[in-house]
Amino acid sequence: MIEQDRMTAFINSLDQGNAPYLDELERIAKKDDVPIVRKDSQALLKFLMAQASPVNILEVGCATGFSALLMAEYSRDDAKITTIEKYEKRIPIARDNFIKYDSKHKITLLEGDATDILKTLTPGYDFIFMDAAKGQYINFLPECLRILNKGGLLVSDNVLQDGDVIESRFAVTRRDRTIHARMREYLYELKHNDMLNTVILTVGDGMTLSVKVK
Repeated sequence: MIEQDRMTAFINSLDQGNAPYLDELERIAKKDDVPIVRKDSQALLKFLMAQASPVNILEVGCATGFSALLMAEYSRDDAKITTIEKYEKRIPIARDNFIKYDSKHKITLLEGDATDILKTLTPGYDFIFMDAAKGQYINFLPECLRILNKGGLLVSDNVLQDGDVIESRFAVTRRDRTIHARMREYLYELKHNDMLNTVILTVGDGMTLSVKVK
């Protein structure tokens, strides 16, 4: 039986790395305990930027801007990225990072609660990256489906909750039970919604790839 952590470490050891400024932003984020997309998840995002070649990208959950900049760095030249963040302490950091590193001016930062902002967006997104509060994924899904193009890709990060998602609700701490229940509901919906064809991957802390088929 393959030991997952060792296999992940081996796969990550083969990675060529990112642009130097991204490696530095990743180092700072880890030092400051800011959640950041994991190495193997970064590799998958970079692959999807190349393979799907999206033009109109939405990110739900910006933090300090690392993943938006990652997508900007490795997407096509005419791609446009809209990213949403509500945490007031992180917004200025993300804005400064975009000023410094978004040299092709691909990124637009929308400040506020995604619950409200998603309702104001018009359809036409090729690619949506869900990386916000995990307990809210199920609530964001209807609006994401509304604005995602047919054939577009919805990518959701951190869906396995460090393995907690497979546990009984009584095996997780009381404060995490609502998030646990909502993530299980979200995964069920992704796999059973007629509008989507979804695969669940164990990359990083779990990622789903959902193609909108209707």
